[in-house]
Amino acid sequence: MAHKRRLILASTSVYRRELLSRLRIPFEWFEPGVDEQPLAGESAEATALRLAEAKARSVARQHPDALIIGSDQVAELDGERLGKPGSHDRALSQLRKASGRTVVFNTAVCVHDARADVARLRLSPTRVTFRKLGERQIESYLLHEQPYDCAGSAKAEGLGISLVERIETDDPTSLIGLPLIALTELLERAGVRVL
Repeated sequence: MAHKRRLILASTSVYRRELLSRLRIPFEWFEPGVDEQPLAGESAEATALRLAEAKARSVARQHPDALIIGSDQVAELDGERLGKPGSHDRALSQLRKASGRTVVFNTAVCVHDARADVARLRLSPTRVTFRKLGERQIESYLLHEQPYDCAGSAKAEGLGISLVERIETDDPTSLIGLPLIALTELLERAGVRVL
């Protein structure tokens, strides 16, 4: 590989680790320990960008010579945020609301050069239009996939794709939680050549 700097993912998400491993670059990961509550009046896009950078900067305090990747995703349906449901009942409610409608998943990525104190950010929105869903479909999906740790309660990389009518995005990996097209560009600007 062309780089010699430590690369750290500021996340404990198995989804983000799997995505980053696709680039075949050695990396470590650490818990960023950031309060993820939105600020009053903050847009979903602004929250995602702020938290992606905050996660990277949080880990940078312990690793001042590394390149650190932070990422965050905020899902929104007509101004209402759809977080990780955490339970069957909340996932059921989210999918009922999303039925026949479009949810925007705002995924932000930050590459923070801790040595130079330079943060580069990108926002990669994804519009997911859900099919009209019946109760039986929703219950069956939740029973099989149990997506309680995913914003919006659906895993498009799994069985959740059957709930979807259309996905509009410039980067299909952004929906899973780490936009690799944007990340590759940011890494190259920081001196890390993927190929």
